[in-house]
Amino acid sequence: MTIKIVTDSTCDLTEDIIKTYGIEVVPLSISVNGKTYLDGVDITKQEFINILTSSAELPKSSQPSVGYFEETYRRLLDEPGVTNVISIHLTEGMSGTFNSARTAGDMVGDNVTVINSEFISHALGFQVVEAAQMAQNGSSVSEIVERLGEIRANTSLYLMVDTLEYLAKGGRIGRGKALLGSLLKIKPIASLADGVYTPVTKVRTHLQMIDYFKKQFIEETEAFKVKAVGIAHIEAASLANKLRDALQQVKHVPVTITETSPIISTHTGPGAIALMYYKDKE
Repeated sequence: MTIKIVTDSTCDLTEDIIKTYGIEVVPLSISVNGKTYLDGVDITKQEFINILTSSAELPKSSQPSVGYFEETYRRLLDEPGVTNVISIHLTEGMSGTFNSARTAGDMVGDNVTVINSEFISHALGFQVVEAAQMAQNGSSVSEIVERLGEIRANTSLYLMVDTLEYLAKGGRIGRGKALLGSLLKIKPIASLADGVYTPVTKVRTHLQMIDYFKKQFIEETEAFKVKAVGIAHIEAASLANKLRDALQQVKHVPVTITETSPIISTHTGPGAIALMYYKDKE
């Protein structure tokens, strides 16, 4: 039995990992200034940042169509030896991608299992990679689905937004609140609680952010083995390196750092940074 793993372009996985495990990545799309781009296909992350920071309008992201997912599932299931597809996607609370995938899965049949990861970026990628590894090792669909539930329950994601401009443009906060926050140099920190953007605190400096992230990391992983750590950022590589160094003073674990996808950048803007990790019993 061969199980194929599908995800979407917000997973922030490297090309090497995608190729190693044969992961199928379905791109979301971005529309700005009258043009539409496929995320990770016909626009690079740097090209998108240039457009994002120079455009008066906020780019609009769109989930893949039901038809695109259906075509992908049927194509994979037509491959020799492939019996099942597991499709794992960014949180339903931030995109309609999961619903599009689920509708397509219902159309194709019981051999397609669609999962709401309840996360984005590396925190989505944790589940995708584990599923792909288990599939290669011969695990069943039910075994993989059960394990993904365990990973979700033990994953944390914290996000700091460096400027309130893009939260205001996206309608998440009012412009007056954004202006006041900017004057006070407020940088909100949020988590993804049950897959929904949830404000948890505010800081005024990057050092305070690092201290907060480090404190959460220590408290939440103290009695556990850290399985993976990822940092995603938008034009904040130096800050990401400082955060990595601070975490590795606590536990000597590998930390993957990437610039995140245009889809996420649209809602956070330059300077944003997110810490993600998942843990398991010692």
